[in-house]
Amino acid sequence: MKTRKLGNSGLEVSALGLGCMGMSFAYGTLPDKNEMIAFIRKAVESGVNFFDTAQIYGPFTNEELVGQALAPFRNEVIIATKFGFHYEDGKSVGLDSHPESIRQTVEDSLKRLNIETIDLLYQHRVDPNVPIEEVAGTVKDLIQEGKVKYFGLSEAGVETIRRAHSVQQVSALQSEYSLFWREPETEIIPTLEELGIGFVPFSPLGKGFLTGKINADTIFESNDFRNSVPRFNVENRKANQPLVDLVKDIAAQKQVTPAQIALAWILAQKNWIVPIPGTTKIERLKENIGSVSVELTTEDLQQIEEATSKIAIHGERYQAAAQKMINR
Repeated sequence: MKTRKLGNSGLEVSALGLGCMGMSFAYGTLPDKNEMIAFIRKAVESGVNFFDTAQIYGPFTNEELVGQALAPFRNEVIIATKFGFHYEDGKSVGLDSHPESIRQTVEDSLKRLNIETIDLLYQHRVDPNVPIEEVAGTVKDLIQEGKVKYFGLSEAGVETIRRAHSVQQVSALQSEYSLFWREPETEIIPTLEELGIGFVPFSPLGKGFLTGKINADTIFESNDFRNSVPRFNVENRKANQPLVDLVKDIAAQKQVTPAQIALAWILAQKNWIVPIPGTTKIERLKENIGSVSVELTTEDLQQIEEATSKIAIHGERYQAAAQKMINR
């Protein structure tokens, strides 16, 4: 597995990470915990060393799973987790990035992950009630205390990124980015490049849509969160099908899979971008890792650009309540 540096911070990780959310949250029937422990260890053996979790995944159970799975490889891997929500009776009830909350949730994450230092700590969502300078200052103190190594933001806008970075170096921004969602290209990516901040796209396969395995006839399980995502209603899936057809056509030309084209396209954008596709299946893991070896030429990228510029994407990527938490 090739490695990449996330900006100028010195944080070096495998060119492809693994998003672990779906192992205990969001996508219907949950897989067996022991099978997921074995799966994560297989990912390490396959060259992946960058693993993404968060308190809210479960909540809490995903951190425990990741911590248990990676215990034998602690010195070989980079573990990223996130803070920023308030919990009551084990459920998230809103945002909370007050300094005392950050400190407490970091202690809780350290225990669940069974580690002494969090490699990369993200603010999961920007809290409008707490100045970002206060948040960054608290994480700076935690870094000086040895409880955290690197600071990250998730779904933050340009102004927030700049203000945070002025207090404590931001090593990485995590936000959605794919052929299915290209908003970060307008302001976010140029700002990250200017400041030397790495970019960690989540949902690089469009929550599965870009794999070609989902169409207007797909029926999701009742507890699959995509049922509440406007972009995944039947009408919008039908309207967005031309994008999938395009990716399929290019994949056929290259004799690879649509997922590999989608990931290779992201990897080709900047050498400091590290996508974190999530999966729970070994064959999908191998397929995703294979994308690192897919070469897209300048002509290929130009062909994709010209074709996608003619395709309009339909539907918001979150329902209204979640959309309000996006800091732009």
